[in-house]
Amino acid sequence: MKVPIRRVDKDLPLPAYKTAGAAAMDCTVRADTTIPPGTVGYVPLNVALKPPRGHFLLMAARSSLHKRGVTMANGIGIGDEDFCGNGDEYRAALLNFSNEPVEIKRGDRVVQILILPVDRVEWEEVETLGAPDRGGYGTTGIQ
Repeated sequence: MKVPIRRVDKDLPLPAYKTAGAAAMDCTVRADTTIPPGTVGYVPLNVALKPPRGHFLLMAARSSLHKRGVTMANGIGIGDEDFCGNGDEYRAALLNFSNEPVEIKRGDRVVQILILPVDRVEWEEVETLGAPDRGGYGTTGIQ
């Protein structure tokens, strides 16, 4: 699938799969960002893009991100197909959970993206779902 994409800084690479088996593409940080302890920093990712009709962008932390003392503040990011203007640069909202400032440098890879299809649903309200209760949310245990 071809996806229109615009780089803010053409000296940095486009998001890319780093291995043949990678499911997601790593994004490159456009500008140095310092995130003080206990705060959220908005890290520019150098791209605006237009997902194909019926698709959205899913942004997730790279698996090593927590080693830097930050995590995605919102868990994941969703880019709707209509977030697609020239100035709609994607940013990663990163929460510094450490006790020290965290430096995110230009060229770092902190998040990864996927373009996925979306199925829109229509609710069909019913009085019963016709299945037995399992005991409530989280009842299969934590192991």
